[in-house]
Amino acid sequence: MQNNTFSLIINSQKVDIQDLSPTLTLLEYLRSSGRVGTKEGCGDGDCGACTVAVVGQGANGQPQYLAMNSCLIPLAMMAGREIITVEGVGKYGLHPLQEAMVSLGGSQCGYCTPGFIMSLFAAYYNGQVDDESLEGNLCRCTGYLPIIKAAEAVNNSHPCDQFSHRLQQINSQLNYIEYITPCQQFFRPIQLSEVLYLLQQYPQAQLIAGGTDLGLEISHHRQEFPTLISLESVTELQQMHHNSDTVEIGAAIPLSYIQAQLREIFPSLDEMLTWFAGKQIRNRATIGGNIATASPIGDLAPVLLSLDAQIRLASLTGERIISINEFFKGYRQTQLQPQEVIISIIMPKTITQNAVTRFSQSYKVGKRGTDDISIVSAAFTIDLDTNNTIIYARLAYGGVAAIPLRAIEIEGMLIGKPWNLATIQQAKIMLKNVFNPLTDLRGSASYRKRLVANLFEKFFLEFPPR
Repeated sequence: MQNNTFSLIINSQKVDIQDLSPTLTLLEYLRSSGRVGTKEGCGDGDCGACTVAVVGQGANGQPQYLAMNSCLIPLAMMAGREIITVEGVGKYGLHPLQEAMVSLGGSQCGYCTPGFIMSLFAAYYNGQVDDESLEGNLCRCTGYLPIIKAAEAVNNSHPCDQFSHRLQQINSQLNYIEYITPCQQFFRPIQLSEVLYLLQQYPQAQLIAGGTDLGLEISHHRQEFPTLISLESVTELQQMHHNSDTVEIGAAIPLSYIQAQLREIFPSLDEMLTWFAGKQIRNRATIGGNIATASPIGDLAPVLLSLDAQIRLASLTGERIISINEFFKGYRQTQLQPQEVIISIIMPKTITQNAVTRFSQSYKVGKRGTDDISIVSAAFTIDLDTNNTIIYARLAYGGVAAIPLRAIEIEGMLIGKPWNLATIQQAKIMLKNVFNPLTDLRGSASYRKRLVANLFEKFFLEFPPR
């Protein structure tokens, strides 16, 4: 049913939205409606001042409060959801989190405080308040020590209050939405068949999943897409299948869920997700979205290239599977055909036949760790036989070309060579000349070339012959 209204719940109160742009950000709506405790800082998900808690499905399958950056979320994507802002945290009196921040001096100018409070709020009800729960929040004056002490003061709590009771009552399943305004239309389908039908009806529609990349276009460049189709609730894109030799990950599964569910299966994925932005971003960003944007500095592409991942695609004509090594065509260009959707990523988890040892790891070099994009990223996978001879090699990089790339020539050279320092030194000489990266504000071409070689040596030093 076409409709120009939808509703959501903010701080336990139902709010009806009518005729507002679906790409108005949640942050803009909150502040324009008088909920000005939520602050605007960077507008691109780095500083955390705009953090709110949104009820969603946690890694345990149960409803959870999830910290998210409201500056990157189109308002229509919150249809039917429940949101807590910093005003709502104190609705029933000063919250234990707020008491801890006050008593331990965790707030000075106060601008960043709402973001810290909301991140701690989500962690408080999820049972683990730690350093990770403070990710994605920048403080410019207090210093982090009193904030960390406030977090430690409320860790290991067992909350039993209105917020915890509310979580037990909420149904986090979302319904199909059509939201039509005079200039824009927003759809939130639930089934893949609905997505494919909508793409047939609106071939120029923009797909959106977590929106952490597309949200930048909305937040900074005021892009107003005429037709927006959300993939975040599509059943087929939310499934994860563990098989004997593969894991198939639904394209719309948030990275924080993947991080929790696949821990210790793919070490290089674990490592890269640790450095993949702050928790607010990982609670929204999806694996399919990170691949579909085809950014040359997308964090996950080198990892997936190094693990020989495959991508399952679907359209009205059927499904097909292609190697991720074939997926990227050029800058921000992929093999996706018109009206085709990424369904899942298939990741092999078995090592090469006859191999007895697998070394796999990833690296991200950036100026600000998690809260920055890569200068260069890399992921390596090496399989060895009983003689420490290399029988399988994958060396993948981001930030060195218009697309993420494997160093295929060097991979071939390594096969049959011993896993020792002499082999690594030979590879380093070749690696310094295999790519022709650009010079930009983050780093020079020569610096990037040195990183390409040195990161592989670092990998060897971390995983020496056994």
